[in-house]
Amino acid sequence: MTVLIATSFTKSLDKLTGQEQTAVKVTAFDIQQNPDSPGLSLHRIDRCQDPDFWSARVNKDIRIVLHKRAGNTVLAYVDHHDDAYTWAQRRRLDEHPTTGAAQIVEIRETVEEVIIRRYVEEAVRKPPIFAGVADQTLLSWGVPEDWLDTVRQATEDTVLDIAGHLPDEAQEALLAAAVGEAPTVRLATRNEIGYSHPDARRRFMIVGDEAELAAALDAPWDEWAIFLHPAQREFVDRNFNGPARVIGSAGTGKTVVALHRAVRLAGENTDHRVLLTTFSTALVEGLANKVERLTRNHPEVASRLTVSTLPDVARRLARERLGEANIASDSEVAAGLVDAAAAEGTDIASSFLSDEWRMIVDAWDVRDADTYRELPRLGRKVRMAASRRDELWRIFARVREALVAQSKETEAGLMHRLAREMRDAPYTHVVVDEAQDISVPELYLIASMVGDRPNGLFFAGDIGQRIFRSAFPWKAAGVDIQGRSRSLKVNYRTSHQIRSKSDVLLPARLLEADGGEDNRSGVSSVFHGPTPEFRLFDAPEEEIAAVGGWVDARLGEGILPETIAVLVRSEAELPRAQAAVAASSDKNIRAMLMHDAKGREFRAVAVIACDLDVLPSESRLVEAADERMLKEIYDTERHLLYVAATRAREQLWISASGTPSEFLEDLIE
Repeated sequence: MTVLIATSFTKSLDKLTGQEQTAVKVTAFDIQQNPDSPGLSLHRIDRCQDPDFWSARVNKDIRIVLHKRAGNTVLAYVDHHDDAYTWAQRRRLDEHPTTGAAQIVEIRETVEEVIIRRYVEEAVRKPPIFAGVADQTLLSWGVPEDWLDTVRQATEDTVLDIAGHLPDEAQEALLAAAVGEAPTVRLATRNEIGYSHPDARRRFMIVGDEAELAAALDAPWDEWAIFLHPAQREFVDRNFNGPARVIGSAGTGKTVVALHRAVRLAGENTDHRVLLTTFSTALVEGLANKVERLTRNHPEVASRLTVSTLPDVARRLARERLGEANIASDSEVAAGLVDAAAAEGTDIASSFLSDEWRMIVDAWDVRDADTYRELPRLGRKVRMAASRRDELWRIFARVREALVAQSKETEAGLMHRLAREMRDAPYTHVVVDEAQDISVPELYLIASMVGDRPNGLFFAGDIGQRIFRSAFPWKAAGVDIQGRSRSLKVNYRTSHQIRSKSDVLLPARLLEADGGEDNRSGVSSVFHGPTPEFRLFDAPEEEIAAVGGWVDARLGEGILPETIAVLVRSEAELPRAQAAVAASSDKNIRAMLMHDAKGREFRAVAVIACDLDVLPSESRLVEAADERMLKEIYDTERHLLYVAATRAREQLWISASGTPSEFLEDLIE
């Protein structure tokens, strides 16, 4: 007897109260131990077109919907009694006749006739998109047989509604074809029928024991750490003969790929030592928790996998191999630049000096005047005469001398020193998540560890979410990913409505410093939700009250408070977010900065205080020393709003008081 858990089960479980979830998990463990146990009070569900749907009793009101056929028991859904039965009566679980994938299909006849009638009526007004597509083609896309006629009636206005009733692979194929992309066809091989098919494996997980079941049930919000989309699995399993990268817009599962790839590399050879890294401690903690879940039954794999930030790795390696590092703080370096400039009697702006030190001198470990004079302006588009560079170098040389006199070095300097002096690299493979924000010295460090070895370096990122670091050409740091960069095009975290509106903030093509580009067209979401709300208010007090009401409405829909967040641009606006939370009925809603929300996901997000002088940040704009810096600020501020908006899975609110940010004009149009 094989027990499987479906994503539809974990999603429905997440909507129950904490007490109800606990009771469901106890019953789920009983099912895993014995799917036919008399204690489950199993009953075949009446009036189902699929006769293999059964109910298992959790308590007086909660029922688990099971699908039992051919030795397989699937935990398919859980809800209150009547709602659970209604769900089962409107669905069936089949193997698709063409693709061979196991699918949970909404029965065509149970969809309200008024909806179908609207599809047909609207199809009359606009030409159907798939009228000329052959049955066999639609079937190869995963469209269920009884949905063929309805799919053919889809127009540009109704295709989203129709696709929303179909299995994931059919949704993706229809939406891809609707925008001119070629749908991906995955026909089963002999060993991939039913639950083994790649499309089925992302929605059904085989539960081997109680530990695996616990991993699947403990954190339904992290279900993407268990269920892999076939396109993601390709990049987890694929071998590359040098540094490689996967890119994709928010919600396409880059972190999932990085996570599973790191676990795969750690597990395939006892000699492997894998570093999984990202830029912040908070994100490292999240990755570590997911690694623990994925390796819970394989402690030997976990022992070969380290999850850490690169600064922490550098300090530890220095302590073990080179002696304790004495790192100068950012404020100490800034003060040193001011003192050196005063000693040289220069009129160069301190903001320019700081950027030049951070982006050129310290980043690339420049140690002498000749190197600085000849160094290409990597990441800096400002032209500079040789005499000006000489003047600047005298300042930077003073800073370097002061650091040496204090026996201190910068964090970047430490990484460069490790890259030069370290022998016997501690890792065989390095996987980098959120790689768009990796720094020059960090890239040098990991390149020195694993270089161009096959599968040695793997990056996952989105240049549209670069908000912490300036762009630079990776080739100059010794990492060439040309020909080994791939894109993810399926967004399964964020609703179509939120994704499509957020995408307006960024251009369809983003150019990279190496000359490559990220083409963001052709991305599709696998589910739909309410249209995002955009509101403008005359005063902050009005906005605060309205946001509080919006939060209460979400709570009333059953969205848990820990899955709701109110985001703002900076500390100055944080009191408005906290006041909005106070205006709601639950004070446990998170109020946080947009930057701190990076890498996190919530069911509902309110992005507030998007005022003209807040976004882009007025304080950053006045510090711009040149046109290049001004453009970079505008770009990163747009990226920041994009990041904030795409933290929302189902519900998004964006608002401002007074004069709104110019970025909102693009969203409201």
